[in-house]
Amino acid sequence: MIEIQNLTKIYGDTTVVDQVSMTVETGQIAALVGTSGSGKTTLLRMINRLVEPSSGKVLIDGEDTSRIPAHALRRRIGYAIQGHGLFPHRSVAQNIATVPALLKWSEADIRARVDELLELFQMSPAQFRDRMPYELSGGQQQRVGVARALAARPELLLMDEPFGALDPVIRAKAQQDLRDIQRRLGTTLVIVTHDMEEAVALGDRIAVMDKGELLQYGPPSEVLTQPAAPFVRELIGEGERPFRLLSLTRVGDIAKTGEAGGETIPAGASLRDALAECLWSGRSALPVEGGGVVTLDQLESRAAQASVA
Repeated sequence: MIEIQNLTKIYGDTTVVDQVSMTVETGQIAALVGTSGSGKTTLLRMINRLVEPSSGKVLIDGEDTSRIPAHALRRRIGYAIQGHGLFPHRSVAQNIATVPALLKWSEADIRARVDELLELFQMSPAQFRDRMPYELSGGQQQRVGVARALAARPELLLMDEPFGALDPVIRAKAQQDLRDIQRRLGTTLVIVTHDMEEAVALGDRIAVMDKGELLQYGPPSEVLTQPAAPFVRELIGEGERPFRLLSLTRVGDIAKTGEAGGETIPAGASLRDALAECLWSGRSALPVEGGGVVTLDQLESRAAQASVA
């Protein structure tokens, strides 16, 4: 669990982060969202002390991080940034092994961990471990960057706009992969994004920041339906709100008995994905993997309900 208590950062006469307090429970994803200059990246970097707070505390499982040597703290916390940040002169395996090597893991343990993570990210070790970063696609580079951040089994993973440089199709897949892997590993994750849609797609909790202040912190459904400030409402976008609410429900949750033709849709896909597929393909119903169907009438009814929520 991460407890942020009255965290503040002041540069000269400018308060960049102002008395922020929030708690991230173990195994949750907290998405920090806000416009450029809102203080979200500074807040993230204060968690692993890349930026030292002016005042306030960060506790990880009850331990005050200011009492832990900075280098030791950072080895316990994974950190992934936009553009992956891979070392260009090191192979994929060497990149992933960076922190375990610093921690003096055995060569056998390092190799096993590298192969485990490559398999987890659906990248064959035999095919990818000896490749150089320039030989990878953008999406593959980003996966290796996240794998490197997870290599030493950190209790906490921090991500700063990790998918910002990816095109929309790859970005959506990367988000889903991250969510699936995070659920499998149970890692606590704090992610910075400027994109409310990404925050809704990934976050168990969303923290909305503006001008250094935390305006609202809560589950996506609460932030979308009960915005606590005009800025939050503006960031959500009234026209987009129904579709973002559809993103919170999975197809499998509303599938009903029936049959439909054409390609199936995963039970884990969102209602927003299903609505887009119906409208794109012109189908009035979609078969759901594992059985049942979801209909256009159901989806349109849910969207109408969301618009008045």
